[in-house]
Amino acid sequence: MPRYEYRCRSCGSTFELNRPMAESSAPATCPDGHEDTVKLLSTVAVGGTAAAPAQAPGGGAGGGCCGGGCCG
Repeated sequence: MPRYEYRCRSCGSTFELNRPMAESSAPATCPDGHEDTVKLLSTVAVGGTAAAPAQAPGGGAGGGCCGGGCCG
């Protein structure tokens, strides 16, 4: 279930709610009971590492656009 972040306009606190996407725009009450809240735009951070592509046998001197045949 997606997690949405909200900010309370009354007290300034931020909080998160897990709710279905269909309810993402529904009003949310802050943990202190205030109803004047706004949904924040969240960003997604994706981390990881990627290995460098393996070199072709023989040093990999060929061109990549056509498999090393005619671009070399």
